[in-house]
Amino acid sequence: MFGKYPVLTILAARRRETMAILMTAMFLAPTLHVQAQQNQTHLDARIVVFGEGRVDVAPDHAQINSGVRTRAKTVKDATEANSKVMTAIIAALVKSGVSQKDIQTSRFSIQPAYAPSEPRVEQKLVGYNVSNQVRVTITQMDKIGEILDQLVAAGVTDVGNILFLVSDISTALDEARKAAIADARRKAEVYAQASDLRLGRILWVTEDAGMSQPILMRAQSAPAAKLTSTPIEAGDETLRARVSVGFDIVR
Repeated sequence: MFGKYPVLTILAARRRETMAILMTAMFLAPTLHVQAQQNQTHLDARIVVFGEGRVDVAPDHAQINSGVRTRAKTVKDATEANSKVMTAIIAALVKSGVSQKDIQTSRFSIQPAYAPSEPRVEQKLVGYNVSNQVRVTITQMDKIGEILDQLVAAGVTDVGNILFLVSDISTALDEARKAAIADARRKAEVYAQASDLRLGRILWVTEDAGMSQPILMRAQSAPAAKLTSTPIEAGDETLRARVSVGFDIVR
């Protein structure tokens, strides 16, 4: 029915198809094995609960963004005026006990300023705006309000967000994680006793990373003039950890 060469062609094609199937199986076998192990691990857990832990921490330092904006007819005049005020601001910070290494320029810009535009009239250049912003780290938490007052007195024109931070956030979160595991075990024991079961060892733990809060924010941005003599309180912040825990049961 078939000639010599068509038969050889068909056999070769079938051989290539068989090899392709074998190669695919070789690549898929490890993946299927891992998935089977993962599924089996979760099936082995007889009791699955969520545990939550929390810890209150006091911020130990703060960051304040502040700066000066000046305007003049020329770039030179605007820059010189800005530099004069910024020099006074830095001197006030150092005098308040802020270390020079904790004062960092975060933004410096020079932009043209135009008169209000009118229909069909070309914009007129009236001068230049110079902005110099610094990020200040304050470790003396009880002096934040006083430092803000001195910044205003030195000529600060705007103050950005005040961030309250914890240096060793990992240690605080570890305490919350321990509390979360303890909470999960307490819940699991309740379920085991209610079901006439004996609680066994922990088989697996999964953490909800979105529960942690490494950056703490309190005061929002406000015009500098309104911050004078305003008390700033850092207070305490609560860090939370949440875990899903699978427990075995003892037969």
